[in-house]
Amino acid sequence: MQNAMASVLEEVATRMGDNYPYFHPLYAGQMLKPPHPVARAAYMLAMAINPNNHARDGGRASSEMEIEAVAEIARMFGWGERGFLGHLTSSGTFANLEALWVAGQLAPGKRIVAQENAHYTHSRISAVLHLPFSKIAADRQGHMDLNALENELRRGDVGTVVVTMGTTALGTVDPLPEILALRDRYGFRVHLDAAYGGYFRLIAENLSPSVRAAYEAMGHADSIVVDPHKHGLQPYGCGCVLFRDPAVGLLYKHDSPYTYFTSNELHLGEISLECSRAGAAAVALWATQRLLQLVPDGEFARGLTDGRKAALELDRRLREDGRFDPFPIPPELDIVVWRVQSGSAEVSSKHAQGIFDEAAKLNLHLALVQLPGAMFNGTVSPAASELAGSHVTCLRSVLMKPEHREWLEEIWQRLDAAAHRILDSTGV
Repeated sequence: MQNAMASVLEEVATRMGDNYPYFHPLYAGQMLKPPHPVARAAYMLAMAINPNNHARDGGRASSEMEIEAVAEIARMFGWGERGFLGHLTSSGTFANLEALWVAGQLAPGKRIVAQENAHYTHSRISAVLHLPFSKIAADRQGHMDLNALENELRRGDVGTVVVTMGTTALGTVDPLPEILALRDRYGFRVHLDAAYGGYFRLIAENLSPSVRAAYEAMGHADSIVVDPHKHGLQPYGCGCVLFRDPAVGLLYKHDSPYTYFTSNELHLGEISLECSRAGAAAVALWATQRLLQLVPDGEFARGLTDGRKAALELDRRLREDGRFDPFPIPPELDIVVWRVQSGSAEVSSKHAQGIFDEAAKLNLHLALVQLPGAMFNGTVSPAASELAGSHVTCLRSVLMKPEHREWLEEIWQRLDAAAHRILDSTGV
């Protein structure tokens, strides 16, 4: 059997070689950040017993560690240990599903609304829950348009507004303080989808004034979702959902004749839609937060700052290079988006695809995103007005690894070389 296992594992190792180098700073495409070594080690230790955090019967130690780890995340947003309800989930998608399920229970039949750049799962989740969903227009800077939102609120049937703290395409942050002011007038729940950007609460002082104000207001929301398996240095899958009012736990009430019998303490399965959940994920998160505390001046926060500085530096270089037309506003978090200068969306998109392919040949891995050309109207680009009414394929980079800061020069050199190969050959 040992020889057979060795053979299978050797095959696994060979097959896993067919991947992008997600761990490396030259991978700057999608939202992929390697788990911290302590998270990987703690996960493996926990897997020796494979705990199930649905009930304390299946995960005594890991359930306690989940409660402690989630409490620390809640403190990051300004919620005390007794003033919230929360737990881990298998993903940010499921965490958002729970938040919108609670919203639907509290306001049956009322609409869920989110801006057009919000994650597509909100409309899908709303359909699963049989709740009406509407998209709110975004402004040219990628934020929820407040006038468009208020027009929908005047109809009187909006139950929940999803506020995105870091859109996945652009990394933009919705104007939370202004949305909270509208809540005072119209009465609706505010759910924060901070799956990507939640941890930037630790470095809010380093963000632009409007974005900082949004992060400082997070504690006034009704529910928050954050993904530890993004910036939180965790393996997949590890999401987290938090509710400001612990009374929503009553909505989860159910009967189980065999599950909860060894402890009178709260079982996590009593406040979760999911049943079986990996206790190892909780152990890995607890260990990481034990080593790297979620405090503004800690090592974890410095890692976020390094990634953001890399994004700002890349954006600066793009703005000084006549071949490129960056998104109209500087990065609000650590995502950089830019188009290739051209008089038409079609040619610009073709060049972006070419640079993307050539960069990959140089082992620099970027991403592509399609945006309305109108978003570039009013930029320094003389050709931007010709993009109105069309979509343009742009290059996109997620600089979420701390190492991206020291690798930025190498990233720029390879991007520059890829651009030369494409644009020189076309006479641009």
